[in-house]
Amino acid sequence: MDYINAFWVGGLICALAQILLDRTKLMPGRVMVLLVCTGAVLGALRIYQPLQDYAGAGASVPLAGFGNLLWKGVKEAVDKEGFIGIFLGGFKASAVGISAALVFGYLASLICEPKMKK
Repeated sequence: MDYINAFWVGGLICALAQILLDRTKLMPGRVMVLLVCTGAVLGALRIYQPLQDYAGAGASVPLAGFGNLLWKGVKEAVDKEGFIGIFLGGFKASAVGISAALVFGYLASLICEPKMKK
């Protein structure tokens, strides 16, 4: 049942993002920022964590999950280190994911031989 919950919740998040892309004039970058900010706001309102507990990777992998992760990191760092935690928390919480994206993106570029657009 965990897989089914992850599938439908993750699919719903992605479908909502696709609807925004198709039905509005928002550019993809703005939709991605909107998803991250929505995840952070829902995390601050304590709504996203129960959804993540229910759906697992279906809620933690999309960009809204990244926003929630940033929020949790900032909250923990502010509680621990004070004002400076606003700047440190998001980096500490998301460092592994961002590093993995950079490394695997670089490895993929070595394999696929990307070309510059003209």
